[in-house]
Amino acid sequence: MADFEITFLGTGTSIGVPVIGCDCPVCQSDDPKNKRSRSSIYVRSPEQAWVVDTGPDFRMQCLRERIRHLDAVLYTHSHTDHIMGFDDLRRFTVGEDEELTIYANPQCMAQLQTAFEFAFNGQNRYPGYFKPVPVVVNGPFTLGETRLVPLPVRHGKVETNGYLFQRGGQSLLAYIPDAKELEPDTVSLIEGVDTLIIDGLRETPHPTHLSIGESVEIGQKAGVRNLYLTHFSCEVDYTVAEPALPENVRFAYDGLKISV
Repeated sequence: MADFEITFLGTGTSIGVPVIGCDCPVCQSDDPKNKRSRSSIYVRSPEQAWVVDTGPDFRMQCLRERIRHLDAVLYTHSHTDHIMGFDDLRRFTVGEDEELTIYANPQCMAQLQTAFEFAFNGQNRYPGYFKPVPVVVNGPFTLGETRLVPLPVRHGKVETNGYLFQRGGQSLLAYIPDAKELEPDTVSLIEGVDTLIIDGLRETPHPTHLSIGESVEIGQKAGVRNLYLTHFSCEVDYTVAEPALPENVRFAYDGLKISV
């Protein structure tokens, strides 16, 4: 495979779309692009494959996209819509000696080790169980020939990272699914990136998430070539809102694949 390919496993906010008990037009829509599972991406480079975040819908996302192998798992933060599919990773360490490396910032790793203590305690290394190898992210690291740079952002009270993917000295893609503000270093790192995938919860402001307008402004200031918005609420109707976006801005949707 020559390309660096991203598959949007999910593009929805923490409660997904349709929302339980909601009768709004988007939640009642038959448009598949208005059906949004919890936000996550699957990345394939020529050397390796990995996912960023494993939310509650992770099992069905893997089945839908026929994901059979992973070399690593990255986490952005410890909110439940990004970590609660963790135990479904057991299908990627079926053999007794099979392990899977997971990367997370210190706060997120501590939350994972608390919530899923049985996977980390070393006492359950049976065939079919998940056997993680934890790596705390405190700076850049590599997967194959891809350099990954953590991108600190402000998102409520939880420590949160996006990730920048670099290959051959070029910044190919930045993924920031949950944010309200970008730290100054993060703003500098995403300048001129080919593709930016970023939080765009809804049109109206939110206390812990970027609005669509705020994210478009970030992309324009950074001079990115392609901007994809993700992590939408049911206030966003794909068919209505997408045509109104600037030329280089698109709404992502579950199952969308892009090559960078």
